[in-house]
Amino acid sequence: MRDEADSYQASFTRRFSGLTNPHVRALAWLLDSPDLLDPLHPHWQGRIATLPALDESATKWLHILDRDPAPLEEALGDRVYTRLGLYAEKLMAFYFRTRGELIAHGLQVRAERNATIGEFDFLLDAGGGAARHIEFATKFYLLEGVAPDALETLVGPNLADSLGQKMRKITSKQLELSHHPAAQAVLPRPVVQAQALVKGWLFYPRGTVSGVEGLTPNHCRGTWCAADELDHLSGDHFVHLPRLQWLAPYRTVDNNEVLDRATLAQAVDAHFSGPPALPMLVASMRHEHGAWHECARAFIVPLDWRTRAANRRVG
Repeated sequence: MRDEADSYQASFTRRFSGLTNPHVRALAWLLDSPDLLDPLHPHWQGRIATLPALDESATKWLHILDRDPAPLEEALGDRVYTRLGLYAEKLMAFYFRTRGELIAHGLQVRAERNATIGEFDFLLDAGGGAARHIEFATKFYLLEGVAPDALETLVGPNLADSLGQKMRKITSKQLELSHHPAAQAVLPRPVVQAQALVKGWLFYPRGTVSGVEGLTPNHCRGTWCAADELDHLSGDHFVHLPRLQWLAPYRTVDNNEVLDRATLAQAVDAHFSGPPALPMLVASMRHEHGAWHECARAFIVPLDWRTRAANRRVG
């Protein structure tokens, strides 16, 4: 595991400690964070997209937006987001629209009135009257076990899927959508390129480094441990992150949100003492620049999670 001073959180705080609006911070993370997948790795055959590097003018735009977030908040609307992926999509749609690139967002393809074939996450201007199809995903996976396909060892915290499964679905189905006959009736422009843009965080057992081919070497990462292994966590102050705060490194000025180790242990016991609960994402916090800033993060999983993850691979 990299030293915390060399972590993505440290880099983010150096660049964006002045950002206070949570939506603007989430957008800054989406634009600034490394891709999960290496666009140049031969495994992906050129089907992975990447965003342009965040230059000085874009960074300045984010700080201006933080001071007056009304345009972004208007684009998000009044709805209460429960799906992190949809929230991230709306943030990216705002960015692409602001840049003048967006042709369509969430364009559905139907074979019949009630039969949905698929959906184009983003159609962007490719010049020359053509479009670029971007399939967008924001994912969180934990490394556990071994498998012939190493991408299968990166599994979702709820064990619903793996990075291997997700990418097979994207490359074999979603990126092929423009070739479906039903798509021709709704496409405003011909699609000349289809790629996946994948952001997120990967989590590793303590002392483990990634050996999975196809990942960006400097991807955002954390650790994970079982509920009886809290001594594996670094730091002395923590925040239990709600799902809509999983994107950007967390910032708060509310001391009541911050837990010491004893209080964290109580929160973990309460979380896993009732009906089967999903893993908890917690951030280790440091107080600087007049606020609490995330310096590391980790998933805490229920005691039977490893066994269920192994059974999932076998099944």
